[in-house]
Amino acid sequence: MLERKTPEQVWPALRVDDWTDTRNTLHMWTQIVGKIRMAHAPLLNHWWQVPLYVSPRGLTTSSIPYGAESFDIEFDFLDHELKIRTSRGGAAGIPLVPKTVATFYDETLTALKELGVETHISATPNEVDPAIPFAEDTEHRSYDADAVHLFWRQLLQADRLIHEFRSRFIGKVSPVHFFWGSFDMACTRFSGRTAPTHPGGAPNCGDWVMVEGYSHELSSCGFWPGGGEEGAFYAYAYPQPDGFADYPVRPADAFWSKDFVQFLLPYEKVRAATDPDAAVLDFLQSTYEADAELGNWDRNALEAPPDRLDPFQVHRSRPTG
Repeated sequence: MLERKTPEQVWPALRVDDWTDTRNTLHMWTQIVGKIRMAHAPLLNHWWQVPLYVSPRGLTTSSIPYGAESFDIEFDFLDHELKIRTSRGGAAGIPLVPKTVATFYDETLTALKELGVETHISATPNEVDPAIPFAEDTEHRSYDADAVHLFWRQLLQADRLIHEFRSRFIGKVSPVHFFWGSFDMACTRFSGRTAPTHPGGAPNCGDWVMVEGYSHELSSCGFWPGGGEEGAFYAYAYPQPDGFADYPVRPADAFWSKDFVQFLLPYEKVRAATDPDAAVLDFLQSTYEADAELGNWDRNALEAPPDRLDPFQVHRSRPTG
C-alpha cells in the first residue's frame, strides 16, 4: 500500500537559491544522458525523441533502440543512482554523489561501452553559456541528494497535473516530457497551422534546432526551477497573438513576465493555495484559452471534455473472452 503523504510532502518547499550548485550540476548530467538518447533514437517532429520523462523513481529516457536490441537509462532519485539496463540482461549502476561533470561523463560512457552499447555524442552542452565540454567540466561538482529528491517530488506533481490537462485536448499534442537543454518540463498543444520561421537565438544551440521545434503554431506550458522563489509553472504561445500578454489569466497569483516573455505562476503560491491542484489546472487552462481565443484556434475540433467517457462503463463494455 502506498504511504499517504501530507500536503507538505506532496508539495515540498525547495528554494531555487538553496540548490543552485546542485541544479547546475544535475543539468549537465541530464544533458549527457539526453544526448545519449538523441544519438540512438530516430528523429521525431519538434525533437520529441530527445527528452526525459518523470518516472516513479526519478527521470528516465524510456526504451532507446540499439540495433535489434534496446537499453534505457534512469536517474533514480530514491537510491540516488544512475541505472542503465539493456534488453540482453546487462545492467550497471553509477552512484549519484558529489562529483565533477567530467567524472560523470567518463563513468557513464564507460559503463555503456562495457555493456556493449557504443555511443558517441556531441560532448558540449546546449542552451547554456558558457558551454564547458563535458570532459573538461570540473567546475560543476555538487550533488545535494535531499534537494534533488525534493525537486523530483515537485516534478511528480507537475507531471500529474499537466497530464490531466493534456487529456482535454484531442488535436496534436506533445507528450509531457522533460527537456534537458532548458532543464524544464513541457507539454505543447498545436493549432494545426504552420508558424513563421523561428528566429532562434538560444545560446550554444543552432537556430535550426528552434526552427524545427517551433515549426507550427503552439501553446506550451510546463514547470521549471526558476521564475519564482521555488520555481514556477509557465505558459507561452508561438507566435504570440495580439493582446496575449494582457489576457486576464487565472488564478490571481499568475502574471505576465516581461523578462521571460511568458505567463508565470510561482510554485510557492501554488504550494500555499487552498487547492493547489485547482490553481495549477486553472492556470494551464486560462493561459491556453488566451492563445486559442486570440489566435482563432478551431476549439470545437481540438478539444474534448475529460469526462466524456465513464471509466466504469468503458471497463464493463470491454470483451472478457
